[in-house]
Amino acid sequence: MEAEFERIKRLLEEKGIWFKTKRHEAVFTSEQAARVRGVPLKMGVKALVCKAGEEFIMVLVRADKKADLKVVARLEGVKKLHLASPEQVFERTDCKVGAVPPFGFEKPLKTYLDKEVLEEEEVTFNAGLHEVSVVMKGRDLLKVLDPILY
Repeated sequence: MEAEFERIKRLLEEKGIWFKTKRHEAVFTSEQAARVRGVPLKMGVKALVCKAGEEFIMVLVRADKKADLKVVARLEGVKKLHLASPEQVFERTDCKVGAVPPFGFEKPLKTYLDKEVLEEEEVTFNAGLHEVSVVMKGRDLLKVLDPILY
């Protein structure tokens, strides 16, 4: 929540990464977020917390796409991935569903990143809160994450 937002800002500042923040009305879907941000849906990054066996992992995908969880399950070596429940998401990230950022957690998650996200000049995502967004260069995600690209 607020702690994640502050951690995200601090991490980006420490790495000298350009970003901007925007406060807005609370949003709970990618479509709502794109509308209040005034940007195309494809600029958004969806951060999905999933269970792979007993492990929690994160899958990042453009907001206008569906994550290919079958591909990620195969890469992870499990039969099937399951989306974490809202309670599990909060327990693992301290964020509510819809506000989960792609990074900035006290205990980082193993992360899978859809390569299409990197094709966007700028990306935007909720920063641990439903009413705060971060905008940054898409390729700069690679400076703050050590993702497995798929």
